Amino acid sequence: MGVITDNLDLWGEALGNTLLLFFAGGAIALVLGTLIGAMRVSPIPVARAFGTVYVNTIRNTPLTLVFFFFAFGYPQLDLPNPGFTVLGVWALGIYTATYVAEVIRAGINTVPVGQAEAARAIGLTFGQVMTLVVMPQAFRSVVPPMMSVFIALLKNTTVAAGFSVVELGAIRANLSERGENALTVLLWVAVVFVALVLVLSAVQRRLENKWRIAR
Repeated sequence: MGVITDNLDLWGEALGNTLLLFFAGGAIALVLGTLIGAMRVSPIPVARAFGTVYVNTIRNTPLTLVFFFFAFGYPQLDLPNPGFTVLGVWALGIYTATYVAEVIRAGINTVPVGQAEAARAIGLTFGQVMTLVVMPQAFRSVVPPMMSVFIALLKNTTVAAGFSVVELGAIRANLSERGENALTVLLWVAVVFVALVLVLSAVQRRLENKWRIAR
């Protein structure tokens, strides 16, 4: 435990940045991914085309290259530079949104077509059909795969370590400079990640049980 108690400042900063990357990136991914997922099933051809191009382009690009764009390409655009941590949040959010979109699209496809048709028959617009009828049911059906996406996002936060963000993936290098054993540090990092994943798994079970009863 000495490797933690003797370096609480670094562990606190690393854990805090990891959670920031996860929650902020996850929020962006959830909002953007839901929007893109809805566009993928939209009756408007332009919206469907945009959603398809977005998903196929970003999802098939390695996450490291997405980080490279935000680290080295974004500054060339002469836009305000909020720092590597914020740029890392956007990189994770934009990348993970593609997986969220596909999960949402799969969930939408589980909703019987007759329900959407009935909603349109009583005069609801496409947006109202999606928000009031389809999406609530779609979210219930995709809890397990959605949580798998967020677990992957949590582990993907370590990619930010290569771009000057002090998080759990980077703490080994920082603690090595203080003379700590690198293997011991990595084992503790693994323990922290396992604990965080177990928390997410518990949240998944709670949501599944709650929404299963609601049905």
